[in-house]
Amino acid sequence: MNTIGNSIRLTLFGASHDTCIGCVIDGIPAGFTVNPETITRDLTLRKPAPGIGTPRVEADVPEIVGLLEGKTTGAPLVIRIENTNINDSDYDELRRIPRPGHADYPAYAKYGVNHDIRGGGMFSGRMTTVLVSAGAVLRDFISAYGISVGSYTTSIGSVKDDTVYSADEIMQISHTNPLRAMTSEMEEAMREEILKAKADGDSVGGVIRCVSKGLPAGLGEPFFDTLDGEIAKAVFAIPGVKGIEFGAGFAAASLRGSENNDSYLMQDGVVSTKTNNAGGILGGMSNGAALEFSVAFKPTPSISKRQDSVDLFDEKDAELSVRGRHDPCIATRGAVVVEAMTIFVIADLLIRGGFVCRN
Repeated sequence: MNTIGNSIRLTLFGASHDTCIGCVIDGIPAGFTVNPETITRDLTLRKPAPGIGTPRVEADVPEIVGLLEGKTTGAPLVIRIENTNINDSDYDELRRIPRPGHADYPAYAKYGVNHDIRGGGMFSGRMTTVLVSAGAVLRDFISAYGISVGSYTTSIGSVKDDTVYSADEIMQISHTNPLRAMTSEMEEAMREEILKAKADGDSVGGVIRCVSKGLPAGLGEPFFDTLDGEIAKAVFAIPGVKGIEFGAGFAAASLRGSENNDSYLMQDGVVSTKTNNAGGILGGMSNGAALEFSVAFKPTPSISKRQDSVDLFDEKDAELSVRGRHDPCIATRGAVVVEAMTIFVIADLLIRGGFVCRN
């Protein structure tokens, strides 16, 4: 349903054009300081890049309930964000003619006419504002245990960055530009690719690479609550995500074991690996290396280019050109959302595995 997690549980509420959106986070240990600056910074990373994103602009200042003098008390934490910049009229046509590639039709099949079509309802990317807020709260929580999470854009459409970057480079560079590119040349090429699609009334997809440093070896709960399994479940909850692979991913299928295996070595008294084809996960648990995985975002389904659809009320074929405010690419804004869900899973598994005491 709308809840995820075990030792820490996250429950969403609200919808894109409802009065507000928000979440309840239950299970954060008492006495942890919540830093509003971290939430503001991460929400800024989620905002659209100038010139290429949706013009929907809202302050997105979260109201946080459940703190005493800035610290958690052990009671549930409630985050609430007002929706102030909405235009319901843009979605009248979509009540009867569903967008190809969007959740409109399956939501109609499940909920009927009661489905909230405005802005995509609970299936809207607007809901990721809440996910980012929750992730920002827990970013500082896992940071206290030496764990960091970062990400960058590896491809937008046909533009691909094949350079291999270290975890340290990703942490330092990827937050420095709105497209989450690792170089200024890549940022410009990716921007051009997005603007070309936008000029055609179309959209484009992309791939985000996420990395986490400092995970303790053994983090994860085999068989069915593994580190990679829990991350995959959480990441697939993000609107627009269509694929995920850890480490070498599908490329590992074409390698021999001698090529794919990550050899061990001792470094400063710590077990390390020479390579990281496993993406830092073996047997569903962290092996102490950096957690690395890639996430594929599909092109935004809401486009002005005319598409074939159906009229659900008159039961006949129809055409649709989507009006309103829509991103030509959601992958770059999705990077910090992927980070947020990864942070949530790590925080949950730290407590579940006994790496962090609840009190």
